[in-house]
Amino acid sequence: MTDPEPSKFDAPQPAAAAHSTSRPRQAHWWWIAIAVLGAAAIGGAIWYASGKTLTATSPGASRGAAGDKGAKGDPASRVVPVVAAPVKQGTLDVYLFALGTVTPLNAVTVRSRVDGQLMKVAFDEGQMVKQGDLLAQIDPRPFEVQLTLASGQLARDKALLENARVDVQRYRTLLAQDSISKQQVDTQESLVRQYEAALQSDQGNIDNAKLQLTYTRVVAPISGRVGLRQVDPGNIVRASDSNGIVVITQLSPIGVVFPIPEDQLPRVMKRLSAGDRIPVEAYDRAQKEKLGSGRLLTADNQIDTATGTIKLKAEFPNTDGMLFANQFVNVRMPVETRPNATLVPTAAIQRGVQGTFVYVVKDDKTVSVAQVQVGSTQGEVTQIESGVAAGAMVVVDGADRLREGAKVEVVTRDAPVPASPEAAKRGRGKDGAERRKDKAKGA
Repeated sequence: MTDPEPSKFDAPQPAAAAHSTSRPRQAHWWWIAIAVLGAAAIGGAIWYASGKTLTATSPGASRGAAGDKGAKGDPASRVVPVVAAPVKQGTLDVYLFALGTVTPLNAVTVRSRVDGQLMKVAFDEGQMVKQGDLLAQIDPRPFEVQLTLASGQLARDKALLENARVDVQRYRTLLAQDSISKQQVDTQESLVRQYEAALQSDQGNIDNAKLQLTYTRVVAPISGRVGLRQVDPGNIVRASDSNGIVVITQLSPIGVVFPIPEDQLPRVMKRLSAGDRIPVEAYDRAQKEKLGSGRLLTADNQIDTATGTIKLKAEFPNTDGMLFANQFVNVRMPVETRPNATLVPTAAIQRGVQGTFVYVVKDDKTVSVAQVQVGSTQGEVTQIESGVAAGAMVVVDGADRLREGAKVEVVTRDAPVPASPEAAKRGRGKDGAERRKDKAKGA
């Protein structure tokens, strides 16, 4: 008996059974992978914790922690190296500082006073000339001709005058003989007076011609330094030319004009009225090189309301020619001298919320804060009205690391100041390593 053939509906059953059995297998592998990853994470955490514990408990780490604690320490117990200077008793000169402009006492634009051709220039640009020196020569021939014509007219009128005077004497004789009328005599005398006036006019024409001829020689009206030439020889120059031939500037002596605040004017005018010779010094822009010394001449007659300043004028001999016209200079002028003033270095002055103060170094090598009242400051020196006495030591360098009661070590300004003890140790260790390296190279 043969088995019946399977129907087409029975064939898919084995495949469905196989599919249902593969799902539990895949879930099993997922759980195994998750377990492995969890074990690895736990092991890594244990290893990290154990390594950090070993590092924290190692002898080197203990020494490092102790070193860090010692490095930090108590700020009040650290010794701060500082530079100190004594408070002195002395004389303080109070100065006024201003930006001034060099102004020549005289500056002249040399122009021709007659029209003509410029024949010669008798100066070198930048040359120092004296009053009366020849600067230029204008063609004199047209003016010589004018002088000749004026001289000839004078000679003609002189001859006419002499003849008229002779006729007057003759007419007077005839009048006495009753030979001519009185009217003829009066007419002749009037003619004589006309010729006399003509002679005066002729003499004026001669003098004018001589003067114009003199103007053909252009001379220096003042002593000073000539500038750049404004016209070349051969050109026609006229009296109406605005540029002229050259400009002469008087440099010795020379003036400096500078402004000061109006509230400083009473002290200056008090000394000027007393006849004091107030010295004035001029420096370059950097205030390093002294350009000259002079004296105060006068003050302006009004205050500038826009700036609240008044102009002063000083005079400098300027024999060495260091000052030039329109040059900007820094002016320093003493206005007051204060004897027996308490003086401290300006670098010692500190400013805070409570006002102005200094750090005073006491005998126990600690510092204390002293409130001070500041007077005048002149560069590196400041006057103290109250707060410290002469002889006290004040900190001038290193005050930014101080506070009340801090311990300090006074060092000289040229001595090296280490930032901290640890930096000094590192420096010594580096020096030792370098010495060992040099020794190895030598071996």
